[in-house]
Amino acid sequence: MTDVAAAAGVSHQTVSRVLNGSELVRDETRARVLAAITELGYRRNNAARLLATNKSHRIGMISAYLVLHGPGMIAVSVQDAGHKAGYDVSLVAVDDFSVQSLREAVDRLLDEAVEAIVVAVAHREALKQVRSLDVPVPMIVVQGVSEGQRMAVGIDQEAGARLAVEHLLDLGHRHVAHVAGPLEWVEAGQRRAGWQRAHEHRHVLPGPEVFGDWSPGSGYEAGLRIAEDPDVTAVFVANDGMAMGLVYALHEKGRDVPGEISVVGFDNVPEAPYLWPALTTVNQEFSLLGRRAVELTLRALAGEADPSTQLIRPTLVLRNSTAAPRH
Repeated sequence: MTDVAAAAGVSHQTVSRVLNGSELVRDETRARVLAAITELGYRRNNAARLLATNKSHRIGMISAYLVLHGPGMIAVSVQDAGHKAGYDVSLVAVDDFSVQSLREAVDRLLDEAVEAIVVAVAHREALKQVRSLDVPVPMIVVQGVSEGQRMAVGIDQEAGARLAVEHLLDLGHRHVAHVAGPLEWVEAGQRRAGWQRAHEHRHVLPGPEVFGDWSPGSGYEAGLRIAEDPDVTAVFVANDGMAMGLVYALHEKGRDVPGEISVVGFDNVPEAPYLWPALTTVNQEFSLLGRRAVELTLRALAGEADPSTQLIRPTLVLRNSTAAPRH
């Protein structure tokens, strides 16, 4: 940094201000400093900065099942929002949910001197274990979150499911079937609750229920079973992956979508508009979730005790896989 200051003809403090994005530097001075940084190939020494400030400007993140759309997008959104806020994000993926594996993930992040940890694990047992850990930095949960929960930010899964089912009921369907995700996942239970409560609100009984494991294969197996039930005219599927498999099975069994059976998914994966028919689905604003998670983290780092925020309400994306039932 001293070399950069000498090359630009400014003080060490001015270089520091430029690196930290201060507005107290004139544009021409900033340009001179940036040119010197480029010419000299300067890179900030994070270890030295940590020693000088006792701040790493690094957030840790623990995640799981990154091959699935939701967890993968949450990880990307938190990393992107963290970088825009001036923080590096260290990601640790866990495969099992023992107290030991989670403790090891936390210890690994603490060894990197993270200032806070974001936890994106929606597995019911894992969340219990996370809450039992004694961690010396703020810990923010971003999956499996309920309204009003402190130190947490999430998407309202139940509200999203109700949007999906109410759309089908508004079209004239009754007793909407459900392909649920594995109930050890908190969010699968929340989506299932939304399916049930949408029916309760209309004073009608829900349709049959089949359980899957989030995969298209389990959706296909569910579709084979649902295709044999002549009373089913609509299905709410707990994620788009299973919905893809279900629609394939229905086509294979000669059940037209949406002519005979309407289908709504959940997630709005990039492939959803390009299926045949294009899939009606619930969209989750993962980029907003990432920003909210980082904002909440910064509030905690600023000294706010147990900050909270409202759940993000998802939206329904209408496409061609839903229609009014034939009478």
